Amino acid sequence: MPELLPRARASQESIFARMSRLAVQHGAVNLGQGFPSDAPPAFLLDAARGAVGRLDQYAPPAGLPVLREALGADLGVDGADVVVTSGATEALNVLALTLYGPGDEVLTLEPVFDVYVPQARLAGATPVMVPMRLDARGWGLDLPALRAAVTPRTRALLLNTPHNPTGAVFSRAELEEVVALARQHDLWIVSDEVYDELYFGDRPVALRTLAPERTFTVGSAGKRLEATGWRVGWIACPPGTGLAGNVAGIRQQGSFCAPTPLQAAVAAALPVARRDGFYAGLRQEYAGRMALLAGGLEALGATVYRPGGTYFLTAQLGPAAPDAGTLVERGGVATIPLEAFYPTHGAPQGMVRLAFCKSRGEIEQALDRLAAALVPA
Repeated sequence: MPELLPRARASQESIFARMSRLAVQHGAVNLGQGFPSDAPPAFLLDAARGAVGRLDQYAPPAGLPVLREALGADLGVDGADVVVTSGATEALNVLALTLYGPGDEVLTLEPVFDVYVPQARLAGATPVMVPMRLDARGWGLDLPALRAAVTPRTRALLLNTPHNPTGAVFSRAELEEVVALARQHDLWIVSDEVYDELYFGDRPVALRTLAPERTFTVGSAGKRLEATGWRVGWIACPPGTGLAGNVAGIRQQGSFCAPTPLQAAVAAALPVARRDGFYAGLRQEYAGRMALLAGGLEALGATVYRPGGTYFLTAQLGPAAPDAGTLVERGGVATIPLEAFYPTHGAPQGMVRLAFCKSRGEIEQALDRLAAALVPA
């Protein structure tokens, strides 16, 4: 019998899927995987109901024209430069297959969102991890380390801001340094901005506004509209280059197109969300839930690094805390150990990522369980 290729044999269940499975198995509160407890907004669901049964066949691989136009208007780009994908994960994989390959290096930050590393390797490239800085001020970009990591083989910079898992939002000054580095070495920039509307201070700076000629922006309707299972994402390509056609040519070899009625629903929902202040309301609600979780953890003696964006925070639970596997099985709370985001360097000891896109009741229940689990034996 033939054997699987090594890359398939090395593949394992992701930490997110594992923790969600264990949370169901043990009746735990799931603060691990980042899917919201709230239902998507009514205007999105109404739009989907109107599209199902009417728009049910293949869409063009680049996306429904109405959605590309809506995204162009929302992002301030030409819709012709937008490619719709089956979620942001596919968008990132399409860009990996499009922009780098054997012999290339891709710089990204550690802690790193888990798909970046295997996608680079599947494309034949080498992911190079640049550790982030962590001090009393929180998480930050280590610009000297980023500059030092560039080699003649470097092909692209892959960044996400707001940053998952830390919640850091990089400043305009930091991103201008990143752009200067990319221009100096003629690198592509892949900017993962799926949390672009989930921030708690100043609006994050979109890298495409600083380096439009070399930046591919990745976005997600699932993150914006509380519908992570819909799998509608996008790539905004460098304007006026015609590269969207090449990117769409690669993406059609995967899922061919994102779900057509859901594309139509997102197209109808995007202007409503902007016009009616949906994102502002979402930020306000999540700021409250973040404060509830952070304050509760701090009362239990944890060191909490409050995020500038996303719906995640990182925390060191203390020396008495059980590991994440024990915590979900015996303590009744699922978290993600930060070591899962550190494939190269060592993670800060005892640190976890927790999601606050859950209901206030779930967060309060988790805090009650953590209070019992963190008591020294």
